[in-house]
Amino acid sequence: MPLAATGDLVARAAAAHTAVAAFNVITLEHVEAVVTGAEQAGAPVVVQVSENAVKYRGGRLLPLARAARAAAEQARVPVAVHLDHVQSDDLLRQAPAAGFGSVMYDASRLPYARNLAATRAAVDWAHAQGLWIEAELGRIGGKDRPDGRAGTAERTPDAHSPEARTDPDEARAFVAASGVDALAVAVGSTHAMTTRTARLDQDLVARLATAAGVPLVLHGSSGVPDRDLAEAAARGIAKVNVGTALNRAMTEAVRDFLAAHPDAVDPRRYLDGARQAMARTVEHFLRVLGVPGVPGVPGVPGAEDAPPGRVTA
Repeated sequence: MPLAATGDLVARAAAAHTAVAAFNVITLEHVEAVVTGAEQAGAPVVVQVSENAVKYRGGRLLPLARAARAAAEQARVPVAVHLDHVQSDDLLRQAPAAGFGSVMYDASRLPYARNLAATRAAVDWAHAQGLWIEAELGRIGGKDRPDGRAGTAERTPDAHSPEARTDPDEARAFVAASGVDALAVAVGSTHAMTTRTARLDQDLVARLATAAGVPLVLHGSSGVPDRDLAEAAARGIAKVNVGTALNRAMTEAVRDFLAAHPDAVDPRRYLDGARQAMARTVEHFLRVLGVPGVPGVPGVPGAEDAPPGRVTA
């Protein structure tokens, strides 16, 4: 199937009062699992490569980007590829040649005026290249330090507090002045959560959707319970980012397999189970969001409020 455009998938989801799910990938197994899970659900999906994933791969964007694009083009459902959480202008400028049609430019670490100025410059360049561009306003938090190492020194303090939330008036002004196509907002979730205990401010989601006038994006969705995700999509979130839930499914499957088979040395034996676990997690999130199915591809009806967490290999 031809590569899908992130902007088109987000627009269709917004029109249907739901959200397209976007999954961050690190390995080829991640990529394959996202596509497989989407095919099993009969739903479109976005494969995301973050700046941190590029750093992990030695600063080389093309190997993982090309793998993601190849998998997307061979999928039986629409799959878009998206460059996520870009802070480096150099990486931003690599996006078109690497096959990305969309990018999330993240200057949210900066004070409002500098965030706006940096985002406006990124938008001007991106739109000239035909890229759909997302930005962030508010303090979602939970990201690793700029050097890629985990730590608290550079994390947003108490991202769940009301003071960290995106202000609707600022959102309206930011979108108008920056020209972004979508806005990631802080409404109670945070990155890298391993428990599904975040509580979203659903009234704020609705007010932001009205104020911003562009599709809203929820980052840190791994920590949000199913019903809250579905409600947020109905209230105006049109793109839901998931990363940690995949990593948790992968790690727990590998850990379980090696505990049961301590002499195993062939990585295919435990990575296959990990890939299957991640695919089930992808399928679960897509069912929860109720994304409209793809004609000719069987869908999976319904949604359950069971966490897509622990699975066995």
